Amino acid sequence: MINYLKSDNIIENKIKIGEIPAILFRPREESGPIPTIIFYHGWSSNKEMQRMRGFILASVGYQVIIPDAIYHGERNPINNYGGENATKYFWDIIFRNMEESKNIIDEIISKYNGDPDRIGVTGNSMGGITAAGVFTHNPKLKALVVLNGSCGWQEFNKSFKESLGENIDTRKLEEKVSRTDPMNNLDLLIDRPIMLLHGDSDTLVPIESQELFYEKLKPLYNRKEKLKIMKYSKLNHFVTTNMMEDSIAWFYKYLLN
Repeated sequence: MINYLKSDNIIENKIKIGEIPAILFRPREESGPIPTIIFYHGWSSNKEMQRMRGFILASVGYQVIIPDAIYHGERNPINNYGGENATKYFWDIIFRNMEESKNIIDEIISKYNGDPDRIGVTGNSMGGITAAGVFTHNPKLKALVVLNGSCGWQEFNKSFKESLGENIDTRKLEEKVSRTDPMNNLDLLIDRPIMLLHGDSDTLVPIESQELFYEKLKPLYNRKEKLKIMKYSKLNHFVTTNMMEDSIAWFYKYLLN
């Protein structure tokens, strides 16, 4: 495979954080503590499939770390990402990502010269759901961008189970989903910079849970400009160039400066 993502100004390395394989991008000329973004991939994706997005973010001044989730990439990927396995593994992967986030954040600071006061998090689809949870429960993280994900986990989980049509008992997970759900922890989010980017015709992660989350959280904000939802007309479950541009603008406002 031809490596077309090359630049004299960007360094790309494969790294391991404990047992977590990841890709790290960083601007070559950056010497001091550097603003850093953790990017989480979606269901059935992996770190390599997100290289373009990591490269784009690094090209405008960020260090970017893209970790493989369990059962993806180099971490014992499953053969079939269809309905039964989605029901079986989906939330376990998100909770594992959240557990591992502390080690990733610690190494960003201690080993990769990340600025502890300028760490943001983003992700697409399952990665966006992950990013929402990681941000909610890590109060030192500076900014969040959710791409086609959900911050209203219980609400999303209803449509998730209905769409799969599987008869697997998920009640054991549902209590943990409820307890960890960003929408049930709004007090941890007040006045922290959050941007929600979502296609209004998304059939995989319907936009309704994001709209509900936004409407519940917005009245609590003293600085309304720090919470924003952008809806993309007639867009299904895709990340567009406009979404990447809007993400860059948000991180520039709340992370780079």
